[in-house]
Amino acid sequence: MKIAFAGTGYINKVHARAAQNCGATLAAVVNHKAETMKAFAKAFGIDRQYASIEAMLADGNVDALVIGTPNYLHTPQAIAALNAGVHVMVEKPMAMNAQEAEQICDAATQSGTTLMVAHCWRFDPEVLWLKERSKELGKIIRTKGIGVHARWGPTGWFTQKQFAGGGALADMGIHALDTARFLLGDPQPVSVFAKIDTHYGDYDVDDTGVIVVTWEGGATSYIESGWWQPHADGPEAATQLYGRDGFGSLFPTQVTVVDCRTQKANAIESGFAFPREQHCPQSLYDDQMRYFIECIEKKRTPNPGGLEGLVNMKVVDAAYESARTGEVVRIG
Repeated sequence: MKIAFAGTGYINKVHARAAQNCGATLAAVVNHKAETMKAFAKAFGIDRQYASIEAMLADGNVDALVIGTPNYLHTPQAIAALNAGVHVMVEKPMAMNAQEAEQICDAATQSGTTLMVAHCWRFDPEVLWLKERSKELGKIIRTKGIGVHARWGPTGWFTQKQFAGGGALADMGIHALDTARFLLGDPQPVSVFAKIDTHYGDYDVDDTGVIVVTWEGGATSYIESGWWQPHADGPEAATQLYGRDGFGSLFPTQVTVVDCRTQKANAIESGFAFPREQHCPQSLYDDQMRYFIECIEKKRTPNPGGLEGLVNMKVVDAAYESARTGEVVRIG
């Protein structure tokens, strides 16, 4: 499997290590900054370096592309690769908005190539443990999720709307959103209400947010997003599930099942240490990359694929609209 990389920042270094750990060939790198690209290529033993996706695709001999560039580049780079028959894994958020996400999905459908969105928490062992044990909680009534940076926030393009599309919600809140939806079994969203503001920095994107999503089936998800918050109730993607028959949580990861007759609570420990030594370990991304490669080889539609990424973008768009109007926004 010959994999190319668009972008040379932190996250693509993680993806490149994952590709190495999975035995893939790191075939090419694309970046507009020559010095940054040269350092990335040297670190990962990559010979082919390009200033544009189009130049890389023209030379061919690449099976897949990992896109870890600023958000405004996701759509044109993904569509160019997919139209050329190259499989794509694109970082979250999938695009600047749902309209762009639909364009990426259309390109994947028309070309018959594999499209995956890097919602990494779907591959975390603790998330998978809670998803399996959540069956013991009965019908899930509500969830609470955290996508917050406490006493820290990004700089550069992340804080510029023209390049990022959105702020902390698009950057961090989307982790909590996708994790909740995954644990609920990927229901479709019905409506969104949001309060989103900027309080901690001088930029034109949000750094504080609360959104409430109502899902088909009746569950409600409450999600906090933020940068530079003085406190966070849990680490990235920490999620709580409130069921009719019990309670489950991520980070710390555990389940409590309640006997409906006696109200006696039975705690089930996961065995995972909390806090973790590394909250986002390399192994998480190795498992994600391994799954991406496997989907390509076995011609399987990934989950999270384009449709999962698109649903998240519809919720994010609705949240920003709700915050602007002060009204509940329904999603068709």
